[in-house]
Amino acid sequence: MAISVCFSPLTSTPKHYSRIPLYKPINPITTLTTPKILNPNFKKVNCVPENSQNLSVIQEKPRWKNWVSIAESLYPVYVTVGGVVACLKPSTFSWFVKCAPTSYSLGLWFIMLAMGLTLEIKELTNLLLQKPLSILFGCAAQYTIMPTLGLILSKILGLPPSISVGLILLACCPGGTASNVVTLIAQGDVPLSIVMTACTTIGAVVLTPLLTMILAGTYVPVDAVKLSISTLQVVVAPILLGSYLQHKFPKAVKKITPFAPLLAVLAISLVSASVFSENVGRLRSSVVGMSFSSDLPLLSRAQNVLASEFGLVAVSVALLHFAGFFVGYLSAALAGFSEPQRRAVSIEVGMQNCTLGVVLATSHFSSPGVALPAATSVIIMNIMGSCLGFFWKCINPTQPKSSLEVTDKS
Repeated sequence: MAISVCFSPLTSTPKHYSRIPLYKPINPITTLTTPKILNPNFKKVNCVPENSQNLSVIQEKPRWKNWVSIAESLYPVYVTVGGVVACLKPSTFSWFVKCAPTSYSLGLWFIMLAMGLTLEIKELTNLLLQKPLSILFGCAAQYTIMPTLGLILSKILGLPPSISVGLILLACCPGGTASNVVTLIAQGDVPLSIVMTACTTIGAVVLTPLLTMILAGTYVPVDAVKLSISTLQVVVAPILLGSYLQHKFPKAVKKITPFAPLLAVLAISLVSASVFSENVGRLRSSVVGMSFSSDLPLLSRAQNVLASEFGLVAVSVALLHFAGFFVGYLSAALAGFSEPQRRAVSIEVGMQNCTLGVVLATSHFSSPGVALPAATSVIIMNIMGSCLGFFWKCINPTQPKSSLEVTDKS
């Protein structure tokens, strides 16, 4: 029988003091005094079983890393502020818009590179082996629920052809990196969300062009091959490059990795605000021309706003994401997933890679209306996703007693 001993270094010898007993006990009582540690700054060491390879040292997370994590979690604030600035003063982002669509492609390329730097192939493989059914279900939900909803909404709302194509293209895009941040806020299954984002992003090379061609091909001609090549260049290539750099130069990448998510968040905010500022003039003109042309009651003005191009785009995008959140959560619940997994699937399904939708729309479609749903979704999706995340943050994702009992028995 092996015995593990835990030593406390630099300790003083216990002192024993003789006392005169008032009575003599039958069995002698031995008292132990706790030794005092002379050096209070000495690191605490956990006692571990004998068969363990090394001792685990408890180290506190550096303060600067906590600040970086907080700055990263403020992503919805960055996007919202960028959207407000784009509405009030669109010229703020004119320096970035002038170089479009090349600037949008480079921005997305940088975002995906940052994702690749933080994505370890070994961890991805382990998660795929640990949760294969959950990941497969999430990816299937991403490319079935949202495209179907996009097609149904475009038919029900009677959207113009260009906006219908843009809505379907947005619905066929993979999950965005913003979903990982929102899942963290919502106390969901973050590893599942990250792996789903990676898998759906890689699958976008084939599925996004194919689904767009099938569902939107009745409105305008869609070149699936060119869409696939663009997706491969701006999405998969930088992810693979980031993973390669992480494997080849681990020490250098380790110094950059803590800042990669924050830089990706700032890049997403810049691209989102720039795209919105480019289209805000057209959206604003459609609203002003219909809602303030005559002295109408407030209800009539609201109806005119909703009937305008801006109203159609905003309503269709909001309904698309709301339905994605709801149906994604419902499908995961019916499949028997735990509450954290339901939240991860719901957020992953409901939040799209709007930047990819904008890049594909501006690069492969001549009508500027195709980019409007993705550009508007940048603001609406992040506000809705953030509200859902903070709502779930107030609700503890504990499993019911029945599921816990089954787990314990097994």
